[in-house]
Amino acid sequence: MVRIIADPSVLLSYSLLAFSSFITSATSWTKLTDAGLKKIPSPGDSLHPDLGPLLKPLLIPRVVNTEGSRKALAHFTTFFGGMDWSLHYDNFSQPTVLSKDPVPFSNFWATLDPPWKKNDNQEGEIARLVLVAHYDSKIEPKGFIGATDSAAPCAMIMHVAKSIDKAMRRKWAQMEKDGDEFAMADEPGFMVLLLDGEEAFKWWTAEDSIYGARHLADKWESTMHPAHSTYKNHLSSINLFVLLDLLGGPKPRIPSYFKTTHWAYQHMADLEIRLRAMDLLESGKDHALFLPDRDKTVFPDGLQIEDDHIPFLRRGVDILHIIASPFPSVWHTMDDDGAHLDKNVVNDWAVIVSAFVVEWYGLEPFLNGNGDGMSTVAERGNKTEL
Repeated sequence: MVRIIADPSVLLSYSLLAFSSFITSATSWTKLTDAGLKKIPSPGDSLHPDLGPLLKPLLIPRVVNTEGSRKALAHFTTFFGGMDWSLHYDNFSQPTVLSKDPVPFSNFWATLDPPWKKNDNQEGEIARLVLVAHYDSKIEPKGFIGATDSAAPCAMIMHVAKSIDKAMRRKWAQMEKDGDEFAMADEPGFMVLLLDGEEAFKWWTAEDSIYGARHLADKWESTMHPAHSTYKNHLSSINLFVLLDLLGGPKPRIPSYFKTTHWAYQHMADLEIRLRAMDLLESGKDHALFLPDRDKTVFPDGLQIEDDHIPFLRRGVDILHIIASPFPSVWHTMDDDGAHLDKNVVNDWAVIVSAFVVEWYGLEPFLNGNGDGMSTVAERGNKTEL
């Protein structure tokens, strides 16, 4: 569930708090060459709604505190644990509009960090790009799956994680070999954050929505790292919070929502344009752009879509909100299922976001020409991902 709101005060505080981070992040970017773009791993069939080992397990009702929700969480645990990422759970309980008794929720995140920063006392020294989606589904209508909302975005993020895992490790092995202590000290990690309780139990209000995001933002703000740390808490260590939602339907259109992170939107839009020109996207060279606002200059004050990013936005975190507007035609209907996903669009989102992460971390020299066992976008269709 998402809702359009008008809150100029949110945007004002965001722009003031995010400005310095914007300057830092926008100036550290390594553009992929055409050869590098061709090495981006393709999802193959891994995101296919009937066959895909990443997506298929998520195409079930995933209402908070149900068996479906627990199966989704187990899917994430198995996947990221199998890649030897650090796994974290934010388990909490609170009443909802449907229950005076506390209801259990569970946020999940997995991190891949430089090996020299894995000691407990190093957490305050690690900045991270964070890819985010919610994994719960609506309680009504009964049996609602929420393929675009947000099973497919979760699976896309899983593909991104697999796409960059080995390249990140190769980069870090090279950095350790080179022994550049200054570069090693500045090297960031990477986080995947999958939030529970985004959907309202009854009607969307400030109290009945984004339960997991509200709890975690508050927790990360109030839990301080040691006084000598570079980053005082988890919130201040987030370089960019990239939220994916309502993705996987045909003909998506994603506006650029925030002036302060338009630079990041532009980088992602540039990648889409180049991938299309090289015929590396499955939706084709002539498909309408998913990200059409590359040259946008006017950003109206106050109008935005309420989603999991709001508690983080209000605390000064840089947000790149990748959400379709208008919403998919199947939004909040029983047709938001695997059969109504556009398989080409789903795969293309995974590729575009993967390329964005590869550029962010400067991973081109460490990409494997065979996609680390996955088809690359230049040779897609020859192999499946898993």
